Order: sequence, then structure tokens, then C-alpha cells
Amino acid sequence: MTRVPQTTPSRRRAGRIALNAGLVMFIVLYAAIVLFQPTYLEPGLFMNFLRRAAPLVILACGQLYVILTGGFDLSMGAVATLVVLAASILINGDPEITWAVIGVLYGMGIAVGLMNGLVVAFLKVPSIITTLGTMLLVNGLALAWSGGAARGDLPDNFRNLGRLVWRDVPGLGTLPVAVVVLVGFVTLAWFGLNGTVYGKRALAVGDNPRASELAGAPVAATRIIAFVVSAVSAVTAGILLGGFSGVSVNAGEGLELQAIAACVIGGAQLLGGRGSIWSATFGALSLFALFTLLNLLGLPQAFRDSIQGVILIAAVAVTAWRRRRRT
Repeated sequence: MTRVPQTTPSRRRAGRIALNAGLVMFIVLYAAIVLFQPTYLEPGLFMNFLRRAAPLVILACGQLYVILTGGFDLSMGAVATLVVLAASILINGDPEITWAVIGVLYGMGIAVGLMNGLVVAFLKVPSIITTLGTMLLVNGLALAWSGGAARGDLPDNFRNLGRLVWRDVPGLGTLPVAVVVLVGFVTLAWFGLNGTVYGKRALAVGDNPRASELAGAPVAATRIIAFVVSAVSAVTAGILLGGFSGVSVNAGEGLELQAIAACVIGGAQLLGGRGSIWSATFGALSLFALFTLLNLLGLPQAFRDSIQGVILIAAVAVTAWRRRRRT
């Protein structure tokens, strides 16, 4: 029987503090939105906000698995784009094969995740280099397959996953299908880290992979599973994006960096060993609330990208400072 290094009480306290900070940031940003647009207090508009934020939240939860084990996944956006283009080409307007194609899409995502995980775990290539190469490979394949332009068609039963809204729901008024998918995915992601031994292993591997290996923990398998979960989250987000926005060759552009920034806002440590699903969720909601607020203020897209850059640079600086203090 193998023993996995346990997280310390201070790290558990830090995770709770990060969660509270992410929640407080989301509340503050959403309150600022309400000041400019009071209708956002209505349940219907809040549900619509969650519907539009769902892909980013799902991506952040998947990215967190990789970050906890000490890596990055830069291929998430490319996988989401591939999902949208592949779905439109393979289904091509035929609703009878929608669910079979969705199964194929998840198979493609799992294959990409396995490739990333195997290269990182056994060839010892840094995850940032591995997934950067995968991003370029998947983007190239997607564009070559589609001819560099959106083609095919997504039937209504596929698009309903992203845009269908159930009405006259007691207490809520409206309930988008995307919000149901979001809640289901976040719940499963939370259970994977908190209801199984895998979560403790992931934290231990991210904190000190050598010590985990000496303790008998399956370091390689832990990292491979993290990349598979990340790829599955990218497929799920891609399906919602296709349903919400339709077919586009830029469907997933930049989403990988947004997912990393969301985890950072939530308090995840970029070099691994600290973070929680709830902090990633609130971090993603905070980031999307920030984007919504910037749109209401009429600020350009470039300003939003600049803020993401500042967040990532600050996170790396804080992580390095904490590491120096510990050592």
C-alpha cells in the first residue's frame, strides 16, 4: 500500500483563503456591472451571464488539474476550435448522427490529452513546450481539414446545448442547458479532486514530484490523467461554444490563456501544489465579469488582452517570491 504525501494545514488554509478571495472579487465585479446595468440583478440575466461564462469556467476547471500537477496546457483553445469545426463537418446538418459525432469528438479530445500526458510523463518534455507544439499541430489540422474557412452545418439538437433556455422554471424563471452542463462538469471535477485519492496525489505531485515518486505515488499516471481531464474540458467547452456562437475558425482562440488567468485569479499556484475547483470556478467567473464590465465601459478588445497579460505576469512574480521564501 503506497502512501501519498499529505498537504499541510497551512496549505489547506491557503486554499480556503484563495476561494474566499475569488468569491469576493466576483461579487465586487458583478456589483460594478449592476451599477452600470441594474437589469443584471434579474435572475434571467444572471442565468444568461452564467450561460456565456460556462465555457471559460469549464476550461478553468480542466486547466486546474494540469496546474496542480505542476504543468500548463496551452492546447485547450486549439482543441475547442477543432471540436467546433469537426462537428460542423462531420454532422453537416444531419441531427440523427449528432450524439454519435459528440462521442467521436470526446474520443479525439482524449487522444490529444493522452498524447500530451505521455510526452510530458515519459519523454520529460516541459509541458509548456509539449502543449505549445500540440496547439500548433491541432490548429493546423483543423484549418487544413476545414480549408481555412467555416463549412458544414450544426443542427438544432447540437446548438441547443449552448443556446437552449428552459422557461418558467420555479425560482429561476429561465434555466439554460449550458448552465446545467456547467454545474454537472464542475461537480464531477470537484469530486475528482476531493472525493478520490487522485486529488491528494495531484497536490503532492505538484508540490514535490520527487518526494511523491519516492513515496510510491504514480507520478506519471497522475500527470497523464490531468492532461486527459484538461482535454475533455476543452471538448465540452467547444461543444457549448459551437452551440452558442456557431461555426468559426477562431472559436477557441486565446481561451487557454484565459483559463490559466482564471486559475491564477482564484489562487492556484502556477508551479503546482495548491488550488481548488471552487477557486478556479470563481476565478473564471471573476474574469468573465471583468470582461463584461469592460464591454459595458466601451473599452477595446486590446485592453482586455493587456489585463490578462498583467494578471499572468503578476502571478508568476508572486509564485516565484513565495518559492524563494519557502526555500
